[in-house]
Amino acid sequence: MAEIVFWASVFLIFYTYAGYSLLVIALSRFFNNVVRKKDITPKVTFLITAYNEEKNIAQKLENTLSLDYPKGKLEILVASDGSTDRTDEIVKSFASRGVRLLRVEGRVGKTGTQNKAVAAATGEIIIFSDATTTYEKNNIRNLVRNYADPEVGAASGRYEYFNPTGAAIGTGNILFWKYENLIKSSQTRIKTISGCCGCIYSVRKKAYEPLPSDIISDLCEPLKILEKGYRIVFEPEAVAYEETTEKAGEEFKMRIRVISRGMRGLFYMKKLFNPLRFPFVAFQLFSHKVLRWMVPFFMIGILASNLFLLEGWFYRITMALQAIFYGMAVVAWAGEKANLKLRVFSIPLYFSTVNIASLVSLYKTLKGFKAVTWETVRK
Repeated sequence: MAEIVFWASVFLIFYTYAGYSLLVIALSRFFNNVVRKKDITPKVTFLITAYNEEKNIAQKLENTLSLDYPKGKLEILVASDGSTDRTDEIVKSFASRGVRLLRVEGRVGKTGTQNKAVAAATGEIIIFSDATTTYEKNNIRNLVRNYADPEVGAASGRYEYFNPTGAAIGTGNILFWKYENLIKSSQTRIKTISGCCGCIYSVRKKAYEPLPSDIISDLCEPLKILEKGYRIVFEPEAVAYEETTEKAGEEFKMRIRVISRGMRGLFYMKKLFNPLRFPFVAFQLFSHKVLRWMVPFFMIGILASNLFLLEGWFYRITMALQAIFYGMAVVAWAGEKANLKLRVFSIPLYFSTVNIASLVSLYKTLKGFKAVTWETVRK
């Protein structure tokens, strides 16, 4: 019995992190669902959702104003979720340059703020961005050219994280998103992706649907659009740069909020798990979301079953390898406390941090926890 648990858990972790991605990459070689892109210039609303971003908002607006898109076709809208610092004041100082402020009272959270902002937007295409994200000059054009294809209902750009401090958790974050971008490219070639990058994605306004405030919009809004029969695509040439977190504790807190909202979101979108109606989407969601959140249970399964198998030399080695892996994570975490940049231990630290966060998120979600509002993590 212990061997069955051990190898089943090993297989599920392998499938979740490697098997699924290899399968999607292999399948993409047999499909060529090309997006019929064309340079078009529809009216665009560039929507920045912010809460207490006085340190970042001016730089973000300067970056947005420098983007290459016809000024008469671009509305820049900052939706402030009840900010209590100088965010609103700074945004108002850009009014003469065409920036518009929409203040939302009552701390309704990011999703609730976006709902109100989209209703007030005038663009045919809505681009969602964060206050801490830097865009490349051609990003708007590169995103909207996908909408020349009438099948496209949403288009996601590409995350590129940078790690100026060399933090171990940041290095892990960079590696993870390179892996995610590879998967999204393959998913698009097959047919559609099932979620977008939160700080750089876009939707057709006519397809947008208001969401409950306690679910994550960059996952569930694309899923709602998929439900309406549209395709969601990945645009690798629309690149957003953002600084990684510097501490495992910061990443841990952020992951609990994101994963909890994601879990509630998938329950809200449970219709998409019907393999008869949405076969490829159901496959993606189960393999790439549900199983990933279950990985901590598989990790526990490997460790616990291994304790009953120590008579064999092979299982003594696997136990030693687990001890080394988790020991590296602990050393990297302790190194943070001593301000040491142990980048060689970045993968064990990031992997452990994210999976502990998944375990805590599941517990909190089952207890009825709702993550509605957010605090700025990256300073």
